[in-house]
Amino acid sequence: MKIVFLDAATMGQVSFAAIEALGDLVLYQVSSPEEAIHRVKDCDVLIINKVKVTPELMDAAPSLKLICEAATGVNNIDLDYAASKGIPVRNVAGYSTDSVVQSTFMHILSLVGKAPYFDAYVKSGKYSASGLFTDASRPFFELSGKNMGIIGMGNIGSRVARIAEAFGMNVSYFSTSGTSHCREYPSLPLERLLAESDIVSIHAPYNERTAGLIGAAELALMKPAAYLINMGRGGIVDEQALADAIDAGTIAGAGLDVFVTEPMPKDNPLLHVKHPERLSLAPHVAWASVEARQRLVDLIAENIRKGW
Repeated sequence: MKIVFLDAATMGQVSFAAIEALGDLVLYQVSSPEEAIHRVKDCDVLIINKVKVTPELMDAAPSLKLICEAATGVNNIDLDYAASKGIPVRNVAGYSTDSVVQSTFMHILSLVGKAPYFDAYVKSGKYSASGLFTDASRPFFELSGKNMGIIGMGNIGSRVARIAEAFGMNVSYFSTSGTSHCREYPSLPLERLLAESDIVSIHAPYNERTAGLIGAAELALMKPAAYLINMGRGGIVDEQALADAIDAGTIAGAGLDVFVTEPMPKDNPLLHVKHPERLSLAPHVAWASVEARQRLVDLIAENIRKGW
């Protein structure tokens, strides 16, 4: 059995032993659409992360029996065409929950606690030259007693909620599906959640209900001292509107791990804000702890073992 992984570079340094034990594994670090067409011609199992699996790609692989998504979302795969050819598609869910939750609070604590400023203040020598034992010029607030609004109360959102509670925060959520299945916390309309929250954290998938969910009008509802965190998908937040809100002081700041186009183009408005210190940005890495990436490989191997 030949197993082809078209964009293995997205996994970083990880052991593929669990997959190698199942067949002849061929790893391509990156693959252009043209390269992919040639690389799948004799594969039985195709593994991809962000490579688009088009009808043309599937037609170029006459032996293809299984498509394994090295992620949770499968919007890069033409599912209808795969079904028409009788090719099952298997993704992996839940492997990165702990990693994403931890990264969520990394952004929150860095923004709220002004961590980059204080770190630079000490390392620059300004602290040594100040004559004072402290620097109270950048006030920060405690999370305890503040309101955490979560958009998307799935596995990740519910874990974020519990940790927010541990900080003493008051948690509420907005259901992007329209079904308020979680009974532990109050479900609010989006407008009320945005207006009342001190931190709004997005943990929703990208679909027809969430595309462009947070734009200029929604940002204008937030408190000037509030922060927006997006750990869902880039298209949920209007990036130009967010950049404008950051510079206008409509909100205090934002932390993002996901973007409309990845990697970010150089002309992305978030890279040209007047107040970059109000942003905490990461290159879609929240899912990628060492442990999460190894779990992902092992679960892909399990999907292959289940057969087709």
